[in-house]
Amino acid sequence: MSRFLFVAPPLVGHVNPLTGVARELVARGHRVAWAGHGELLGALVREPVFPCAVPEDAPVERPAGLTGPSAFQFLWRDFFVPLADAMAPGVAAAVDAFEPDVVVSDQHAVAGALVAERRGVPCVGSASTSAELVDPLASMPKVAAWVDALLAALRERHGNPLARNDPRYPEHGVLAFTTAALAGPVDRPGLHLVGPALGEPRPGVEFPWAELDGRPVVLVSLGTANTGVGGRFLRAAAEAFADRPGVRAVVVDPGGELGPVPDNVLVRHRVPQLELLPRCAAVVCHSGHNTVCEALWHGVPLVLAPIRDDQPLVAAQVVDAGAGLRLRFARAGAEAIGKAVDAVLDPAGGHRDAARAIGDSFRAAGGAGAAADHLIAVAR
Repeated sequence: MSRFLFVAPPLVGHVNPLTGVARELVARGHRVAWAGHGELLGALVREPVFPCAVPEDAPVERPAGLTGPSAFQFLWRDFFVPLADAMAPGVAAAVDAFEPDVVVSDQHAVAGALVAERRGVPCVGSASTSAELVDPLASMPKVAAWVDALLAALRERHGNPLARNDPRYPEHGVLAFTTAALAGPVDRPGLHLVGPALGEPRPGVEFPWAELDGRPVVLVSLGTANTGVGGRFLRAAAEAFADRPGVRAVVVDPGGELGPVPDNVLVRHRVPQLELLPRCAAVVCHSGHNTVCEALWHGVPLVLAPIRDDQPLVAAQVVDAGAGLRLRFARAGAEAIGKAVDAVLDPAGGHRDAARAIGDSFRAAGGAGAAADHLIAVAR
């Protein structure tokens, strides 16, 4: 029996893929613990949690309209670096108390990798999204050098100053919850493309299943992290279905942005997404990696309106794979959204076939089981 310590940032989308891996390890008789935001992890995981301090305003609120390299730099300077400094003492205490054989550190919770290298504990990275797999800064050498300097300073404070690898890519590899069928060719050494490790359905989310009356279901969701910025898009999406009575739309509106909607539009603050997706014919979303992978797992094509961060990259991967279409979030109106939905629902377009092929690749990759295999091999 081995011990595995999972280190995660206070971001639900980064925790969710690892919960399935943790369950798999426990089912095989191993011990698992977590280090991170105590309240968030306590609501998401079953295993013991070692709470770590996090910045008071985590997750950080970015200025409206901040995009591109400026948004990337803001995230690192104002969130990821302060997060690493805040978490490092708690991670060190967790390593000392739990004595893990392996630390599994999310790429954006670099305190995990740095403390592990200082303590001499083997570390495996976790890439919850494809953003870091294709070197998004390859065309921006000055920004890349700036990030390298930030990481070097963090290493001086919390890691082994003699180490030379990027702490986002520990020496024992990185678990990437995708496949080449979606991400495309990836030539970084040490990557283990295990496919998605789907989380568990969350209990207590009620849904009026009887109102799904046999018409094709289209789910519209911008995720909970985009509450407050998606009102215009959600209203346009609801309007798009006014001329499509043959479709049953389910719009997720956590912020209560919508007023009256067409009769064929069902508005909910929350939905049981994992249970709903097998009944969907299409998904309209913001290109969040988890939502995209969950839809493709079920062979559901996508209409994508990326907002920020890794979302444009994920959207490009889906489009390149033929499994969906991309819109401009800030400009797409009801007409454009409606036409895109029509296109991905049309069997002749091939989007559903492409989505199913990616879903097949996900299942073949092994998911949580394949991730657990690698972690156990490292522990041995």
